[in-house]
Amino acid sequence: MEPGAHRLNFDRGRAEAEEAARRIVEEIRRRKSRWHARWMARLIRVFRDVMGVREHPKYILVRHLDLWKRGILEEAETLAARGILEEKNDVFHLTLDELAAILDERFPEDVRELIGKRKRDYVRNQTLSPPRVMTHEGEIMRGVKREMEIPEDSLLGTPVSAGVVEGVARVVMDPAQANLQPGDILIAPFTDPGWTPLFHSAQALVMEVGGLMTHGAVVAREYGIPAVVGVDGATRHIKDGQCLRIDGTQGIVTVLSEEE
Repeated sequence: MEPGAHRLNFDRGRAEAEEAARRIVEEIRRRKSRWHARWMARLIRVFRDVMGVREHPKYILVRHLDLWKRGILEEAETLAARGILEEKNDVFHLTLDELAAILDERFPEDVRELIGKRKRDYVRNQTLSPPRVMTHEGEIMRGVKREMEIPEDSLLGTPVSAGVVEGVARVVMDPAQANLQPGDILIAPFTDPGWTPLFHSAQALVMEVGGLMTHGAVVAREYGIPAVVGVDGATRHIKDGQCLRIDGTQGIVTVLSEEE
């Protein structure tokens, strides 16, 4: 992305939004009345002015979580200096109640042994593939994919944002390490708010999990890009650099060619 491109994109988006608002108000004035048009103009203005406020509680929460994390790490440094922890980051393998008990010297177990077991469990869990749907009681829900004819070399998923595009696949497992170019197709195991900046460059989205109201699906519709979710093994079957066709209307991902 060229220096200053984000400002140009922002200004372009603002101009498009203002033009869209003008067209809406003019259409309402033509179909309804001048009073309805004035009311809609106010609603649009209020919406655009205050919509960003919805992010404020999350911002405050993140700031507080950072303060708590700093406090926990300060205590962890003390425990590491006393030899109770091997290193300060081991504290993240403990619950807050366990940490409080260790600090009060009333924790009954061998702390290092417990942390070692949890580290091994963490490594083992990294190799597991979670089910697509699991209830709060631990019940795994299994479904049957709908039957339909799809092109050869295609994967079937759930359509969540309509449209058809072709582009180069970029398989991203960690958004912090992503190298997405404008027009690329984002292939991801899932997305959350930390992935949102990648949507500026992606022209389509494919996810291994998700549904109509999951984060990636909602953001894809907001950005107006095609998206298919629930594509089993997408990050394994699709190779970085392959040319794909994404049909967000029918939920089909087709490999057109091998890596560039």
